[in-house]
Amino acid sequence: MVQARKILTLNAISAKGLARLPAHYTVGGDVVDADGILVRSANMHEMEIPSSVQAIARAGAGTNNIPVKKLSERGVPVFNAPGANANAVKELVIAGMLMAARNIVPAIRFVEALSGTDEDMHKATEAGKKAFAGSELPGRTLGVIGLGAIGSYVAEAAIKLGMNVVGFDPAITVDAAWRLPSQVRRAENVEDVLRMADYVSLHVPLLDATRNLINAQRIGVMRPGAVLLNFAREGVVDNLAAIEALDAGKLHAYMCDFPANALKGHARVVALPHLGASTDEAEENCAVMVAEQLADYLENGNILNAVNFPNVAMARESAFRIAIANANVPNMVGQISAVLAGAGINIHNMLNKSRGDMAYTLVDIDSAATDAVLQQLSAIAGVLAVRNLPA
Repeated sequence: MVQARKILTLNAISAKGLARLPAHYTVGGDVVDADGILVRSANMHEMEIPSSVQAIARAGAGTNNIPVKKLSERGVPVFNAPGANANAVKELVIAGMLMAARNIVPAIRFVEALSGTDEDMHKATEAGKKAFAGSELPGRTLGVIGLGAIGSYVAEAAIKLGMNVVGFDPAITVDAAWRLPSQVRRAENVEDVLRMADYVSLHVPLLDATRNLINAQRIGVMRPGAVLLNFAREGVVDNLAAIEALDAGKLHAYMCDFPANALKGHARVVALPHLGASTDEAEENCAVMVAEQLADYLENGNILNAVNFPNVAMARESAFRIAIANANVPNMVGQISAVLAGAGINIHNMLNKSRGDMAYTLVDIDSAATDAVLQQLSAIAGVLAVRNLPA
């Protein structure tokens, strides 16, 4: 049975991504009582999210603009697109390293300030260019803090440029470890990376544990003349500490994607207007990924790449399916099974997984669940949301 779905878009979403939604979906920026929301950068923290919303899909990696905790309490998954914009960010990081190594931005500013005849400018150029002499990347050491998709891409690109790479990630996944080039030297902690690196690139989310991850104390252990690159998240670097280090000659340059008054106008700072994922290709990749994830969740209850739920995907083996989001508490599967057995409903297949405080269960059953059964499931202590998903 085809069920009409409504998707609210809070930003302009790539047409290629929207095309991955089923044709019978109603999609737009003025949709009311939406089943799902597609968002890029819009701040949702003060937004009144309708009770009809069953899922949020962020066309990007970070979800700082989304009230994930509140949505988790409602049993609403928040999808993202890890890795879809990794190449775009990688290229910007490499550009940042090259700009810092060759003093490109100060040199551009110097040229823009020249005046007089062409001959005058030529003389001034020859006299002044020595101030912008730089260095080459081969043989230098890049430190990568955060070895997810983007960090791994950056490490691989740096190796191809002839650099040595040292990396650290306390929570590296198995997939990320497999993806990481074998030439990357593994550090024991952040300080080890900072001590060894000529260039340090950050690729971590903004959490309580990573706020001001790079502060005055940690900058103090960096090599004199090192370059700091932050194309991860605003707040990961203490801007005032970075400025003090630049003024003292401790850092050669600070390259970032997050403008701030503290950084504005500093000769050795390049602050870009959050261009990390701003390519046509990245926007399309992110939109396609999250649109497919959102549709699969709404239609089949499958979860892939939700920041607040486990990955749970099960091929349909019945025309009748129930999806249950619940707190990760003991005996939940037993209680679900008991309700279905009490209603004379046979379980054809079941899959239950947990992640932290959250758990999720998909149940294929041999006959339709009545409203009364769905209400009984909803009444189980710890159940956050129950969805009936007939094929």
